[in-house]
Amino acid sequence: MLFVRLSQWGFPRVVEGVAGSVFAARATGLVKLVGLCLMAGVLVAAVLFPVVGGLGLASNRAADTVDQTSGELTKAELPLVTTVLDMHGQPIAYLYDQYRVPVPSEGIADTMKAAIIAIEDKRFFEHKGVDWQGIARAAAKAGVEGETTQGASTLTQQYVKNYLAFVVGKGSEEAYEKATEVTLGRKISEARIATQLEQKMSKDEILTAYLNVVPFGNGAYGVGAAARTYFDTTPDKLTVPQAAMLAGLVNEPSRLNPGSDVDAAIKRRNTVIDRMRDNGAFGPDARVAEEKAAEYKATDIGVVPDLKLLPNGCVGAGDGPVYGFFCRYLIDYLEKAGLPTDELLRGGYTITTTMDPVATRAAKDAAMAQVPKTQPGIANAMAVVEPGTDKHRVRALAANRDFGNNADAGQSAYSIPAEVTKFGAGSIYKVFTAASALERGVARIDQQIDVPKTYTSKVYKDGNKPYTVKNAGDYKDKMTLTEALAQSPNTAFIILEEKAGLNNVVDMAYRLGLRESMQGVNNEGNPLKADGSNGPSQGDVYKRDNSGSFTLGAGPTSVLELSNVAATIVSGGKWCPPTPVEKVVDRNGRPVPLKEAPCDQAVAPEVANALAVGMSADIKPGGTAAGAASGWNRPMIGKTGTTENHWSVAFIGATPQFAGAVMTFTDGVAPQVICHGTPPRLCGNNGSGGVYGGQVAAPTWFNAMRVIHEGKPPAPLPPVDPRYR
Repeated sequence: MLFVRLSQWGFPRVVEGVAGSVFAARATGLVKLVGLCLMAGVLVAAVLFPVVGGLGLASNRAADTVDQTSGELTKAELPLVTTVLDMHGQPIAYLYDQYRVPVPSEGIADTMKAAIIAIEDKRFFEHKGVDWQGIARAAAKAGVEGETTQGASTLTQQYVKNYLAFVVGKGSEEAYEKATEVTLGRKISEARIATQLEQKMSKDEILTAYLNVVPFGNGAYGVGAAARTYFDTTPDKLTVPQAAMLAGLVNEPSRLNPGSDVDAAIKRRNTVIDRMRDNGAFGPDARVAEEKAAEYKATDIGVVPDLKLLPNGCVGAGDGPVYGFFCRYLIDYLEKAGLPTDELLRGGYTITTTMDPVATRAAKDAAMAQVPKTQPGIANAMAVVEPGTDKHRVRALAANRDFGNNADAGQSAYSIPAEVTKFGAGSIYKVFTAASALERGVARIDQQIDVPKTYTSKVYKDGNKPYTVKNAGDYKDKMTLTEALAQSPNTAFIILEEKAGLNNVVDMAYRLGLRESMQGVNNEGNPLKADGSNGPSQGDVYKRDNSGSFTLGAGPTSVLELSNVAATIVSGGKWCPPTPVEKVVDRNGRPVPLKEAPCDQAVAPEVANALAVGMSADIKPGGTAAGAASGWNRPMIGKTGTTENHWSVAFIGATPQFAGAVMTFTDGVAPQVICHGTPPRLCGNNGSGGVYGGQVAAPTWFNAMRVIHEGKPPAPLPPVDPRYR
């Protein structure tokens, strides 16, 4: 026999006795009939008399954000795609959680509206948000056939459900489960919001909102994205078969995916076409309507061979392998500037960047020409910054590696040109010693300084031993500071570092542009934790340990920051953050303010100008970059660098128009010496045969900058105040 009793949710359920199986099938329909009738009654009471307290449902409404959402909140902004543009306004990347292209009502074909109404809610224009007649019809059908699928939810209710799941809940699994859970409390909340919406929005507004929210599978949310994804068209041009296929997808987009199961998609599409015919979409004449339906059903599925999926992230859009490093830096920069990544993925911003595609391609080609992208264990990275006194625009971030996740194909997802590398820039750090010496009056650019073959410091120690340095080549006993910057004797700069003061030299590196390198990472190049547990910073370690080797540049360094150092010098000593952003506007075209660091006068213009001219001889005969600069005819500053262990080499240089830096370093699992060759190669750690900055890094810089400077007249370096001569 059968017993009917209420479950914990208030719905009837059947408990079978010994003879229950005989009547189970018939009784199931009866039970569902009773259940739906009870549910309809409870919904009516809850919607019409929302203060009824006997149901004990108040707690459900206060559970979380989904439960608390009211009709007013459903007009909040939808998740949209953020578009990233280069300096010329061309897209280079798209960032999103949900690919959605919102369209107004007039931008949606009547065929699409008719299709979705026919299959999902044929009484859409008759009910007031909750279809009581449909519920009754479903109850009757349940009583006869044991089914509960017909008329259970209106388009308005479905809009509420999808809005809660994909807008309020951001499409998370938890939010979807909450928005679709089978509880009386949720159904009452959904019905209430649906009823409120019908009072605040027209039917056409609700239908348009629904079609802009609902997912259509394959990452497409809303009919605008779906039309492009499946048919490479716009929603105002959807034909009946196309509209019917899309309308059929919203039921089960994964199972009915035309990309994986064409037969299921066609079957569902044809069901929608039949419903459209029954709903009068093809006219009142039954014969004509049937002929049209047959014609539409006979057509091919019509989906484009390769679904038009919008690239997402820094890899897929534009020339992702080339532009990806810039894109990655942009996202990190905006995060620090007050625009978090989750906002980018949902906000529908348009970001015009400073990226110059010509400069980026030139840097990429130059980097690969020196070190092929698949060369094992060697990265060659370049950054280009446009100098200025109000803004330092990043024009290029590139590397021999492509941006991506396949290391075997020569790819890297690390921001090689922007982040602080684990390796040093070598003698480029002598620039900071020279700058500090100029500022403190202990040297002038034409003044002779001592260059002993070896030098034992009276200030610095090597552990418990005296700190002794020697030069890598043969030099005159004395030379000017300008000559020293070009030829790079070690001993001369240790002496200058003593005179200027180590702390001042370290601070100068920070002031001119190595801000993250000095204060954002520890001496191993790892970003400092918020709690300081892995500190102190690299700059503070050099000061604490009184390390005279600072001027020899062995510590972790950022390629981009090196480039910005050069930009600061040729900008009259004005430091500005290396920004990748020209402007950001929201979905409504309104400017979005960013919290960018202000520019500051790092050193006096007279000091910067003297330093610039003092760095101008590296490309001349006798300079370490002279060979790479063959044929170069523009005034510029430059300095090469090579670390003592030959694990990395570097070059910085600038004209008044563009500044740039290149670092070549070992990026394998275990650092090794980089040996000279075509191409350069790793050669163990025997300390011999290592490459120098003038051999790989400098040629990369000049090959790129020749292209970048095309069409621009040579610009002179600034005059030098006699006090610094």
